[in-house]
Amino acid sequence: MAPRKSETLELTGGDVTITNPDKVFFPRTGHTKLDLVRYYLAVADGALRGVAGRPMALKRFVNGAEGEFFFQKRAPASRPPWVETVQLRFPSGRTADEVVVRDDAALAWVVNLGCIDLNPHPVRADDLDHPDELRVDLDPVPGVGWEQIRDVALATREVLDDVGLVGWPKTSGSRGFHVYCRIEPRWTFTEVRRAAVALAREVERREPALATSKWWKEERHGVFLDYNQNAKDRTVASAYSVRPTPDARVSTPLRWDEVPDCRPEDFTIGTVPERLADIGDPGAGIDGSPGSLQALLDLADHHESAGFGDAPWPPHYDKQAGEPPRVQPSKRRSGGPPGDGPGGIVPPPAPGKASGPAGRRRTSMPLVEIARAATRAEAMAGLERWKARHAGVWPHLEPADVLIDSMRGRSSTWTRIRLNLRHVPEAQRPPQEPLEVDYDPWAGASPPDTTG
Repeated sequence: MAPRKSETLELTGGDVTITNPDKVFFPRTGHTKLDLVRYYLAVADGALRGVAGRPMALKRFVNGAEGEFFFQKRAPASRPPWVETVQLRFPSGRTADEVVVRDDAALAWVVNLGCIDLNPHPVRADDLDHPDELRVDLDPVPGVGWEQIRDVALATREVLDDVGLVGWPKTSGSRGFHVYCRIEPRWTFTEVRRAAVALAREVERREPALATSKWWKEERHGVFLDYNQNAKDRTVASAYSVRPTPDARVSTPLRWDEVPDCRPEDFTIGTVPERLADIGDPGAGIDGSPGSLQALLDLADHHESAGFGDAPWPPHYDKQAGEPPRVQPSKRRSGGPPGDGPGGIVPPPAPGKASGPAGRRRTSMPLVEIARAATRAEAMAGLERWKARHAGVWPHLEPADVLIDSMRGRSSTWTRIRLNLRHVPEAQRPPQEPLEVDYDPWAGASPPDTTG
């Protein structure tokens, strides 16, 4: 039977035409685009609780979970009249009219565009300057096990309880874990981020062997509490979002008594609708308990009086008052401007490349670059080839020595892999070699296929 060109769904908010409904979006499980739409309709009560009334960045996988994706901040010009938008102003000064989902029809419409996961901002359309969510994103460094992530989630709950906030846990559907807190919408993005920094530092203080608030990867260990997810213009996959994993995992709300034994692989596009029908939505009460940030902001003031300054902001933000040097610690020079560390060198670039693993900066760390790839899978395959060639070197590397970065391209991300050879005896350190994967995100760029 030939694939259907479209199927029209009659929904509460309006009729939605699903184009290419039989297109396979998850090759391993066989789920199609229409399966994805029907999943979201089956969990619409929970999914809308996470996105309703919020502007949303469209993260589009028009060729399915294993294809490339791109972010589209501006709502498509061709859209049904019942699709709401609101104008956001970004830190760059630019503006964009973003989609605001409020019902099942708008939900199905954005999924038809190829949005596998949903990425709303932490504000409502009627007040774009005051977030009503504090988002705790637990991001493990490579090699950290799931049990440790759960332990940090439970430690985070204890801190939130102590400052009078109610935490609502959910799996991220990827490697990490999320805890959301509804807050009164009366603080600015800068204040909410300041509270998130204080929270991260307090969890680190209580669990120093498990958690870290350090921004720079070379300083991290365990589970990083990514406070910068609370900076303006940052989005996080919302509750009941399907993630682009081979088994179509779902970012799933949990009860706290489920957290100690939960396993992320148990929550997928195939299991979550039945779970929701059986036990209801564990996050159903989240809108009923908005809290105050004042205790966390008081803690931030205490940290400042004790000598803690601001924490680094993401690189595309303007330099903030009180922010420390926006450069990795290993590249700083004591008593002088950052970027020219004592005894440091500019690591040589791979053959044919203009810059090396530290850009054009000096560093005291022995870094080599392995891959620049369009996809993470290609980059990881290149790393495996490097490991096979240097089998005697690999056992010396610790998980934190493998630096895997998602880099910004024109409209999508690409992956860079570097290795820090600091734990490898100097005589055994391999030199910089040609890249295993050599991708240039700026060459030959063409508009993405947006046909869906």
